[in-house]
Amino acid sequence: MPDWFTPADWFTPDDSRAVALSLRVSVWATLLSLPFGIYTAHLLARRAFWGKHILNGLVHLPLILPPVVTGYLLLLAFGRKGFIGQYLDHWFGLVLAFKWTGAVLAAAVMAFPLMVRAIRLAFEAVDPKLEQAAGTLGASPLWVFLTVTLPLILPGIIAGAVLAFAKAMGEFGATITFVSNIPGQTQTLPSAIYTFLQVPGGDPQAFRLVLVSIAVAMLALILSEFLSRAIARRIAGS
Repeated sequence: MPDWFTPADWFTPDDSRAVALSLRVSVWATLLSLPFGIYTAHLLARRAFWGKHILNGLVHLPLILPPVVTGYLLLLAFGRKGFIGQYLDHWFGLVLAFKWTGAVLAAAVMAFPLMVRAIRLAFEAVDPKLEQAAGTLGASPLWVFLTVTLPLILPGIIAGAVLAFAKAMGEFGATITFVSNIPGQTQTLPSAIYTFLQVPGGDPQAFRLVLVSIAVAMLALILSEFLSRAIARRIAGS
């Protein structure tokens, strides 16, 4: 055990690249999916329409399917020859498969259900009468959402974003299937841990990256709790 903590090789350049890539992928996956998560959560919480149960099932499908299956479906859809990916490549020169941008897509898809669920619960906790009262005063639906609904659901949005970020940081199966495990290009933190576990003597490096994963996840959860409580106190005092 003591040999695992020798400062000379505590953190190698490859480790740093894997951590940096995971952080970049997780941040982009969270930010890009957040507007869609809010809109989808609003639809599921407040709207009645044909196919609502189908939409709900599709949103939560990545939680049920094996991650490798999700990654394979992404490869079929967004690969260079996929039915969506070929047009992205032809029209925009955008290639997702085996690129770090594809890791963003895979992480966003896998984290999306957790984000939507947290925000949907926040929507359902808001009393619709508050929004209706604002509407009777002449406020437009958009203004009601921005001034009444959004502040009330903000703790749920933060919780959903943190859950999505943490899930994206730990995403492995769909990512490695869709973008492979290329050091310095698509090798995220979980992929690096997996790689070290496959080679003799790689346990110390894997253990160090596990510690980094735990630290990042704990910091995210603590920050989320702090922000949620601060916003809740501000809303209660307003």
